[in-house]
Amino acid sequence: MQNNDIFRDKDKKLEFSPATNLLEQSAYKYQLQERATPNLYRYLFDYESIPKVSFNHRFVPINMPEHIWITDTTFRDGQQSTSPFSVKQIVDLYKLLGKLGGPNGIVRQSEFFVYSEKDRRAVLECLSLGLEFPEITSWIRASKKDFELVKDLGLKESGVLVSCSDYHIYKKMGLTRASAMDKYLGIVKEMLSMGIRPRCHFEDITRADYYGFVVPFAEALHNLSEESGIPIKIRACDTMGFGVSYQGAALPRSVPGIISGLQHYAGFPSELIEWHGHNDFYKVVTNASTAWLYGCSGVNCALLGIGERTGNCPLEAMAIEYASLRGTTDGMDLSVITEIADYFENEIGYEIPPRTPFVGREFNVTRAGIHADGILKDPEIYSIFNTEAILGRPASVSVDSHSGLAGIAFWINRFFRLSGSDALDKHSPIVEKLKAEVDKQYEDGRNTTMGDSELEYILETIDFEEYTRLCHLRIRRAKE
Repeated sequence: MQNNDIFRDKDKKLEFSPATNLLEQSAYKYQLQERATPNLYRYLFDYESIPKVSFNHRFVPINMPEHIWITDTTFRDGQQSTSPFSVKQIVDLYKLLGKLGGPNGIVRQSEFFVYSEKDRRAVLECLSLGLEFPEITSWIRASKKDFELVKDLGLKESGVLVSCSDYHIYKKMGLTRASAMDKYLGIVKEMLSMGIRPRCHFEDITRADYYGFVVPFAEALHNLSEESGIPIKIRACDTMGFGVSYQGAALPRSVPGIISGLQHYAGFPSELIEWHGHNDFYKVVTNASTAWLYGCSGVNCALLGIGERTGNCPLEAMAIEYASLRGTTDGMDLSVITEIADYFENEIGYEIPPRTPFVGREFNVTRAGIHADGILKDPEIYSIFNTEAILGRPASVSVDSHSGLAGIAFWINRFFRLSGSDALDKHSPIVEKLKAEVDKQYEDGRNTTMGDSELEYILETIDFEEYTRLCHLRIRRAKE
C-alpha cells in the first residue's frame, strides 16, 4: 500500500499504525475521575497481609524499543541511603559511570541534588570534565527558587515530583485529584517557561488509579509538550516495589500494562518513558527488564542498588542485562563494574554483601569440593560466564573443610597463575600435603574460611622447594 492510499477516518476513531501496520482504535480518551475519598485498592493492599496480585488476563505485546539505555540516581536516591559522598567521591564515581557506559552512552544520564553548596560544587566539577555521557540532570522540589538553581547551573533537564497515587494525593498532600493535577501542570508550565526539560516523577504509580488519574494526567503532559515543543519525560516510579512482570496481571501492579498504556493511551514515545523501581519484593531487576521489553527506553538505577529501604535497581545488573538482551555491550566496558565495587569498598568504606551478584567478593567463589572439581576440569561447568575476561574477576574457590583435593588444587592454580602444562591436578603431591594440613586445622576446631596469605604460609612451611618453584612460575606468567 502506498502512503497516499493509507486509510483515513474523518472521525479520527481509527488510525493506521506504521508500528504494527494495523488499523487501531485511537479514540481512547480517559477523563480525570474526581473522588471525594481516595481509592486505596484495599482489596490488594489491606496493610494487614501481604499485598495481593490480581489477574484480568489482558495481554499486551512485547514492544522492545529500538534504543534502550540506563540512567543513574546514585547521587540522588542512592545517596539518601548512605553516608553522604564527598565531592571527590562523586566526581570519581561519575567518571567511572562514563567509562562503564562507553562512547555510545548506554549509561545516558546521572541525576544530582543541587540544594547544598557541596551538591552544586560536585555538579560543576563533573560538568567541567566535558563528558558527553552521562548527561548531568537534577532533581528538585516544585519551587521557583529550585528552578533557578537548575538554570544557573546550566542543566537542561530536571526531575520534579508529581505523586500520582491517592495515598499521596489525599493522605499525604491533603489534595484531591483535580487540585493535584492542576498544581502539577502549573509546575510543569513554569519549568517549560524557563526552558528546562521536565522529567515528571509519577511517584507510587503501582498503587495509582491508572485510568482515573495516571492516563488523563499523562495525556495533559503530552499536550503541553506538543504546545511548547519541549519534550516532557515520564518516570514511572514503583516507589514501594509493588510492580509485577507477570503477563495477564491487572493494573495498577502490572509493569507491562503501565508502560504499554503510557504509549497507547497517552501518546508517549519510548524515549520519553523511564522506569524507576525499588526492591521491596525482590523484583527490581526483573521489573526493569520488563519495562524495557514493553516499550520503555530508560531504566533508572543506582550503583550497587543503593537507595531508599531495600534499594534501587543495581546499575551493574542492568548493564549485564543489556548485554544479555542485545547480544552486545555496545561499547560498555563491563570490567569497570569491578573497579566501581573496589572503589566503594576501599575508598568509601561501603561494605558490599559478599554474595552480591557481579560485585560481591564471593559471587564467583565456590566452596563445595564437588563444584571445585568441576571448575578444575573446566571453569565453564560452574561459572556463569568468563568472569575474568568480562569483569576482571576470575572464578575462585574458598578453602575450608568442604573444599576437598580439587578445591585445594584450584586455589593453588589460581593463586600462582598456573595454566596449561604448569597447572596442578588434585593428585599432585603438594596438593595432598596442603589438604592434610587444612584438614588438621578443621579437626582441631577451626570454623572459618582460610585466606590466601594463610594458605601461602602453610605451603611455604610444608614444602619450601615446591613453593619456590611455584613462585618462579607466577613471576614468569606475570611477565608474559
